[in-house]
Amino acid sequence: MTSDGTVWFVGAGPGAADLLTLRAARVIAEADIVIWAASLVHADVLEHARPDAEIVDSSQLPIEGVLPLYQRAAEQGLTVARIHSGDPALWGAVQEQLDVCRALGLAVEIVPGVSSFTAVAAIVGRELTVPEVAQSVILTRLEGGKTPMPPGERVRDFARHGTTMALFLSAARSGQVQAELLAGGYPDDTPAVVAYQATWPDELVVRCTVGTLEATVKQHKLWKHTLFLVGPALAAEGTRSHLYHPGHFHTFRRAEPAARAELRRQASARTGGNATP
Repeated sequence: MTSDGTVWFVGAGPGAADLLTLRAARVIAEADIVIWAASLVHADVLEHARPDAEIVDSSQLPIEGVLPLYQRAAEQGLTVARIHSGDPALWGAVQEQLDVCRALGLAVEIVPGVSSFTAVAAIVGRELTVPEVAQSVILTRLEGGKTPMPPGERVRDFARHGTTMALFLSAARSGQVQAELLAGGYPDDTPAVVAYQATWPDELVVRCTVGTLEATVKQHKLWKHTLFLVGPALAAEGTRSHLYHPGHFHTFRRAEPAARAELRRQASARTGGNATP
């Protein structure tokens, strides 16, 4: 079964309407039906919708409540913009909707959005992948909530890597988060950021440490719409990427010989002579 209808799953970003991508704004402007969750998406994004578009608040609807809209889109060849907070690829409950839409013969497209973890990094002015400090970012949530976690995906296990971690959907159990981070090996004084409603008008972003994370959350009475960033990169200084180093070469640039030799010397010192930069 095929249809002329289309459903776009649109990443609305972390909150601020001007963080929508140009593609997201265009899709919303072209849609016959705009579905959004008032509990998660800022109302300003609706300014891009057509005056005659049908606007549906899905915050109180299960997927069964949205299904008739997809069915109508399939029958009448309509375009639907289904707006999700952040990026639809992360905890967006998108896959089950994709399956429904494809079963109805609808064309589906996904528009990526700015995730809250990158928005928070921008707010605090930090790079999450600092050379020689952290080169990986772990995106996860605390186990034991409403949605079961697969075996092996525990915060304490991820914490053993000691790299940058972003924890979503976990503020209601901040004490357990802190305990798991410490049990996994983050030192007490590891930098952390607690961010509530990042980029919204009532945004609250507070710096703390792993050891004071629970107290910080409880002091500000936070339990939802809160993200944690954790890791040494949040306070690292003085390291340099090779990307713009004069000793680094790539397709468009030659390395300066003396700078290249210095990079080799540094790499050899770090690895006992077994590495080439």
